[in-house]
Amino acid sequence: MSANLDELRASHAKRMAAASNSTDPRLERVFELVPRHAFLPAGPWKIMANGRYDETPDDDPSHVYQNNVIALDTAKGINNGEPFLHAAWIGATNPRPGDRICHIGAGYGYYTAILSVLASPGGSVEAFEVDAGLANAARQNLEPYEGVRVTHGDATVVDLPPADLIYVNAGVLAPPQSWLKALRPGGRLIFPWRPADSVGLAMLITRTEGGGFDARPLMTAWFIPCVGGASTNDFFATAPDSDAARSVRSVWLTSERAPDETAVVKYKHVWFSSESAA
Repeated sequence: MSANLDELRASHAKRMAAASNSTDPRLERVFELVPRHAFLPAGPWKIMANGRYDETPDDDPSHVYQNNVIALDTAKGINNGEPFLHAAWIGATNPRPGDRICHIGAGYGYYTAILSVLASPGGSVEAFEVDAGLANAARQNLEPYEGVRVTHGDATVVDLPPADLIYVNAGVLAPPQSWLKALRPGGRLIFPWRPADSVGLAMLITRTEGGGFDARPLMTAWFIPCVGGASTNDFFATAPDSDAARSVRSVWLTSERAPDETAVVKYKHVWFSSESAA
């Protein structure tokens, strides 16, 4: 069983590295080193398939080394997210040794652990989880990992520490200005953007040296709403459709630059433009 599981994890890690579209040679080893089954509730597990949960026949860890979504709390719809999607996000954000990372929506801490290993040596991860039970589980699961701190709380209402990467695992209507202000020059923010009920996109934002924020839509992404960041419908005049959302190329704080004719969507504190920040 152990040898078979080791082989399965190695094969899964190869697929994760391929899904990342990254040339970082560390990724395959990191995905192999961090055991996904150690960051889940006790098996059998409930795996999402065709919009509903199916339970695995037993607690054999081999069930979880597939590209599947696994329930952490079925009543709340909280899951350990799709591995290949997260591999692509990690490849796009390129976590580096020494990075200061904020992980918002840590769950049981699986992707927090991966980020912490990629930030080593010299880096750190500040993980936020609004659900008390999940935060406690993540704190215990992450004890073996250096430079990780788990905070139980709402990351939309606190000032984040200066960050090279903010990695968000909950749907957001508009990123709080505190997140944007926390980014260092060259810092990256990736989050599931939900500007309309029918639109769900992974959005990658990078702070430029000039103070603006380059933006790049990556892929379709559907997450549960972020507490405090997803129910402010009065913040925009017209919700963009999918084509308009995909046209976004920069993001600006309204306090630093007023919206102009390139605005795709405007919120109280931030607006999205179809023109590059450069």
